[in-house]
Amino acid sequence: MVGALEADEGVASVEREASRTVAAVQETRGEPAARETRVEQIVGGAKEERGRTWSRRSISVHPYQNQISCFLFFYIFCFSLSKQLNKAAIMSSCSGPENAKVVVVGSGFAGLAAAAKLVEAGFENVLVLEAKERVGGRAHTTKPFSENVIEVGANWIHGQKGNPLFKIAKEENLLSEGPSARKNMCQPRSVTPQDYFFKEDGKQVSTKVVDQVSSCFSKLTDKAFDDELKSRHRKLTLGAYLDDAFGEAPLAATEDARQVFEWCKRNECTDEACSTLYEVSASQISNYTALEGEFFNTLGPGGYRAVLDVLLKDLPSGTVQCSAPVKSIQWDLVKKGSGEDQRYPVKVVCENGQSFEADHVIVTVSLGVLKDKATTMFEPSLPEKKLSAIENLGFGIVDKIFLFFEESFWPDDCSGVQLVWKEGPEDKDVYEALSEGETWKKTWFKKITGFDTVARHPTALCGWITGREALYMENLQDSEIGAICVRLLRSFTGWTVPEVSKTLITRWGSDSHVRGSYTFIPDGVNGVKAHKALASPLPPKYKCRGRKHLQVLFAGEATHDKFYTTTHGAYLTGVREAERLISYYAD
Repeated sequence: MVGALEADEGVASVEREASRTVAAVQETRGEPAARETRVEQIVGGAKEERGRTWSRRSISVHPYQNQISCFLFFYIFCFSLSKQLNKAAIMSSCSGPENAKVVVVGSGFAGLAAAAKLVEAGFENVLVLEAKERVGGRAHTTKPFSENVIEVGANWIHGQKGNPLFKIAKEENLLSEGPSARKNMCQPRSVTPQDYFFKEDGKQVSTKVVDQVSSCFSKLTDKAFDDELKSRHRKLTLGAYLDDAFGEAPLAATEDARQVFEWCKRNECTDEACSTLYEVSASQISNYTALEGEFFNTLGPGGYRAVLDVLLKDLPSGTVQCSAPVKSIQWDLVKKGSGEDQRYPVKVVCENGQSFEADHVIVTVSLGVLKDKATTMFEPSLPEKKLSAIENLGFGIVDKIFLFFEESFWPDDCSGVQLVWKEGPEDKDVYEALSEGETWKKTWFKKITGFDTVARHPTALCGWITGREALYMENLQDSEIGAICVRLLRSFTGWTVPEVSKTLITRWGSDSHVRGSYTFIPDGVNGVKAHKALASPLPPKYKCRGRKHLQVLFAGEATHDKFYTTTHGAYLTGVREAERLISYYAD
């Protein structure tokens, strides 16, 4: 077995050989035939000494050629040989994909996609470690109250063309078809005529005003997503840009329109997973790429779990180990002078004391977990560029409040009750007044956008809340949250709203294995640069001489510069890192 130390010695030997060659060339300046003979002897000796099979060539040196020609040949020869020795060193612990030991940390779409791709390519030693007692990560399909599913986490497949998850769902007949595919969905970004907008005084906002404002808002956000902002808007936050642009519209003159516009911004916070649009970059959101086709694709009765099962069925039994949170990832263990007692360059240590040696580790934990644990999880510490990316990218919280009633109390044509405040939290003046201090905690519920109907649950509503208000809510009791939501519904609509029979409240921000929902790009951050820094493997390729390359790889939606926030983005990054390893062993 050729180790890193042997590789370094081999390279040094090659360098000595080059020096001998140059000296030999200088000694044989006399007859051309003598130079030819001497060169062939040295080349042959070098070949035999390395134990390599090289093609035999007759090296003829023209009597009128400069001696530099010989030197250049040996320089190329030495460089090639050093590469081969380095390759042997970094491949020391395994000879091929069937022997390579790969540990995948996390069993969300990124982790399962990576594992499935590796197994398909012939990797036989793949282990997936999952901190939770279930697979799926931020995709969590559950049946808490009936045989019908509730999506606690990811809700839709976004886009169709080029979306691998849509392709899987389509081929496996996992999509919701017919009218139900567009009905009874808690769909935060879309405004339909079936949405009832109520003001806090109990009056309903006219459909005409809602349509005009939501249409204007969509056009303004489209300009940002399509990278068509005016120069003066490019350096603003998304919130500031929207305020400035909307202020130029005649609609801004009416109070109802201004209040609906605030609701639109509050609603957009669920899409961006942020506390406020005043912390999101207006120009950087154009990095996100929306795939062609229907944006909201609803899954059938199996939910996202059915898609996960498609990936799981291709994995050998025992590949996924749940309830195994990782405590530390020790990498770069095989070094010069370390001896032969350490075969593998990486060791993964779990909180329960288990440890696993590996040639490669693919880390797919959420950006929230990296923000929480990156400085202590990795030994040695992560490079500064990667730590900066982890710190600079935003990772927000989006929570759902599921309210179950004995019977529905809303009209049959109602798909949601939207709450329009006179002084909502995304109003510029209100935001500035509440940006410091803790006064906002008294009115945390104002961040709730509204309550939408829920697919396959005719007597349930789902409320949406984001950011610091969501995190604050997570510390409250379910009963208190449910009671506040009922009071809101009663006061805004004037309807007879019964007490809640059951509640289901998500708490993604408090979940130590997730710490949030998905990624956004804060104001002042270069998103593409940060995403790519987060995705770069360790050790860096330019520092891999004598060391195994691709020891620690990174996947997950936060590592995709175009599809961050999405399940297909997570899936594609898992495939990307698997293909990186497949190519490594194919070279």
